[in-house]
Amino acid sequence: MKVLLVGSEPVDHAIAYANGLAPQADVQAILPRTRYEALLPWIDPRLNLDLIDWPRTRSLTNPAFLWALTRRIRAFRPDVVHVLSNTTLWLNAAVPFWRPYPVVTTVHDVTLHPGDRDTAQLPGWGARMMARQSGDLVVHGDRLRRDAAAAFSKPLERVHVLSHPAIRRYADLAREKGMMRAGPAGEVRVLLFGRIFAYKGLSTLIKAEALLDDLAQDVKLIIAGRGDDPWAMQPLMGRPERYDIRQGFVPDEDVARLFTDADIVVLPYDEASQSGVLHLAATFGKPVIVTDVGELRATVEPNGIGRVVPPGAPAALARAIRDLVADPCTRAAMGRRARLWSEGPNAPETVGRAAMKMYRAVTERRAGPPPN
Repeated sequence: MKVLLVGSEPVDHAIAYANGLAPQADVQAILPRTRYEALLPWIDPRLNLDLIDWPRTRSLTNPAFLWALTRRIRAFRPDVVHVLSNTTLWLNAAVPFWRPYPVVTTVHDVTLHPGDRDTAQLPGWGARMMARQSGDLVVHGDRLRRDAAAAFSKPLERVHVLSHPAIRRYADLAREKGMMRAGPAGEVRVLLFGRIFAYKGLSTLIKAEALLDDLAQDVKLIIAGRGDDPWAMQPLMGRPERYDIRQGFVPDEDVARLFTDADIVVLPYDEASQSGVLHLAATFGKPVIVTDVGELRATVEPNGIGRVVPPGAPAALARAIRDLVADPCTRAAMGRRARLWSEGPNAPETVGRAAMKMYRAVTERRAGPPPN
């Protein structure tokens, strides 16, 4: 089978997903040169990679770009075209010219998260149009499947569930660099990583930290990533000296170091669909504490890889942190299960096999032959 992947982001998901497909099909991926060229060492060489100059949303070169993109797709003659995210606005204008081929689109977030300034810059109608134009959709959980079917007027059989694959490249980088956990003996490190916007529950975590004064162990809270300034919430902090805050873009090697050194990864989100951070933490064998939003409970509980607490509940989050800080044996057991899950049921190759089954079902419904 010939599968064509096209899109620009999310980068880590795109790499993990493409790597999972590469051993199982003839896969061509058309991706932006500026985002992926430096990441070639982490991309499976069996992938036919077509790196192109991808214009910005407001560029006047977009019509010419879409014409060239469509010519590339027709030259490959795929059995299926898979758009890796529904948030690339201009692709809406090209999809009608791809319709001789089945078009599948991954919807990472059915609705816009509050306070997410990155996606708020794009018109919501563009993401909705891409989902509605596509013959089939992919989401990352059963609850999202129902939500997407309702939101985009799709029959349930046209919305498919594929797990977000494990994000391996940072753990591979840590092994390549020979990284070992560093830090003071007896200190437990709790990591919040990613885009630190309002919906990520930063205030919940800080309020929970203020409830941890009874801890016997030293605890360090590391908050790393782009977004809101945690120091703006300093009045809510119990002990500001507990915090190690790293604002802005985090280079890959620093990501590998952060997860190597972490003892617990927290996802205290007020709202979420799924989280790449969860699938990154698992490859490092780190236990997680997540809130019961989106598909997080359905991922964490059956696999025994962490604790689940209600969203917006600092006291519950503090109890979960306190319990895991005091119980290194439980942390270690959850971490072992997380690593095994990332290497088996959630491995990119496992997700790739499920994707191939989906593609075969989609192509069986193809109405006519591809164009000459």
